[in-house]
Amino acid sequence: MASLTAASREWLTQHHQAVLITLRADGSAQSSNVLTAFDGDVFRVSVTAVRAKTRNLARDPRAVVHVLGDNFWGYASVACSAQLGAVSTRAGDQAGQDLLQLFNDISDAPHPNPQEFFGIQVAEQRLLLSLRAETISGSGWQS
Repeated sequence: MASLTAASREWLTQHHQAVLITLRADGSAQSSNVLTAFDGDVFRVSVTAVRAKTRNLARDPRAVVHVLGDNFWGYASVACSAQLGAVSTRAGDQAGQDLLQLFNDISDAPHPNPQEFFGIQVAEQRLLLSLRAETISGSGWQS
């Protein structure tokens, strides 16, 4: 694995589909398809408090974000260290605001009904997962 370069950081900011790989308690891998936004240093992902990936990362913050490119051969596997945010417990709280910002960063347009969005985040016990990029490997993103 190598350090991230300016070119790899730029490529990662342009791709939102990824597979998040975490470690179960027995050390085996657990994977989940996710949408993500990368700011050059950190991936952001919306997760729920009750899912396996969230429990896994609360126990062991090591993760891999396997970012999918435009074709089968274009991908990047990024080793990361995870940090879990607070669960959204009140419509419009800071956790909800952070999740709305993530939604808007991934989507082509702002959410049409933020109040509805906030209510869903509370009902689903959503929180923001931040994954600090450490090293990268893969192919297709170098060009």
